[in-house]
Amino acid sequence: MFGFGKQEKRNATFTQAEPRSLMEIFGLSGSASVSMEEALGVPAVWAAVNFISGTIAGLPLNVYDRDAKGIKKKVKATAANPVVEMLHGNVNDGYSSFQWRFDMFSTGILTEGRFVTYIERDDRGQPVNLFPLVGAEVVRLSNGRKQYKHRAGGVERVYDQSEVIDLTFMLRSDLLSHRSPLRQCAVAIGKAVNANDYGSKLFKNGGLPAFVLQGPFGSEKSAIRASDNIADATKEAARKGANVLAIPAGHKLEPLGSDPEKMQLVETQGFAVIEVARIYSLPPTFLQDLSRATFSNSEQQDLHLVKHTLKRWVEQVEAELNLKLFGRGSKRFVEFNLDGLLRGDYMTRMTGNSTAIQTGQLTPNEARAMDNREPLEGGDKLLIQGATVPLDGHTGIAEPATATPMEGDEDEL
Repeated sequence: MFGFGKQEKRNATFTQAEPRSLMEIFGLSGSASVSMEEALGVPAVWAAVNFISGTIAGLPLNVYDRDAKGIKKKVKATAANPVVEMLHGNVNDGYSSFQWRFDMFSTGILTEGRFVTYIERDDRGQPVNLFPLVGAEVVRLSNGRKQYKHRAGGVERVYDQSEVIDLTFMLRSDLLSHRSPLRQCAVAIGKAVNANDYGSKLFKNGGLPAFVLQGPFGSEKSAIRASDNIADATKEAARKGANVLAIPAGHKLEPLGSDPEKMQLVETQGFAVIEVARIYSLPPTFLQDLSRATFSNSEQQDLHLVKHTLKRWVEQVEAELNLKLFGRGSKRFVEFNLDGLLRGDYMTRMTGNSTAIQTGQLTPNEARAMDNREPLEGGDKLLIQGATVPLDGHTGIAEPATATPMEGDEDEL
């Protein structure tokens, strides 16, 4: 018999049992035992993790102070405020803020399910550096507080919960250990891996599925020899592009299992995209599945992305950073700027800016800044609808001059 070769060894890291099937006979595991690397080898998983990680890493992250009236004011990067440069530029001497946030999601939250970072402070207690703690162990003390144990260079160090930024995909019921989305959905990911493996082995074999050779064999050795000969002849025919394969009289080839068309291999791989989109709460169009995309719903899917996918993550990161960097009750806080993702098309932006200016919600220069335009002189005053005049009452409009009758018109007045 000829088929797909020996089963490949995998570094099994998470497993959920699944009923045995003919896939195992083909050299493909019927269980959802796949490594993290194999899971990331599924194009839909790779696209989802890369897309969310890159999008959040690229968002502007600003630091603000809130005054007694509740008005927020952006904090500038100075020697007295090192946290601004740390979050904008580099979290430590060898690690950029962009890369830290990208790795936070790509190697942690969206894959392993957790990302832990140590906060280094100066003598004044100001955060100055951030260092990821890969493989940190989390334990809970009798007083309810958490501690983080991390070993590096043969030395183990223990950190208090106030010293680390701890972000998870989802906690378990003990509120201590975490869930990995790829481990939790191992069966669905395993099916996608198996479909990719099956398609790869199928095309490698010339597009031919496995067959059973039936015939009047005198012994086991003759059956093996005949099947080897048929296998070699089949591969040679596929290599040459031949459409006809001759077999000895009295012999018959029967397909083992279903052919790719009946197995709906393409449909299975397409369904895998939908499954991965569900896991990460992503509209399928962001995984390059354009089968349901139209011009009219593309902007709505952009809104769905921000409101139901990114908003959850940025708020979780903001809350953890605010608590761990500044402490409870602090007037200082961080905030991601999502405006760039909600800009919409040019006409929509212009209509929105015009309405905001005419209703006194934005100054002209604030609206220009949203489109990266230079400010104009006199554009820092709020305006109102109508004559579109400044709210301070100084219209800047000259009083109309009294009309002077033209010569010969006195009798008509």
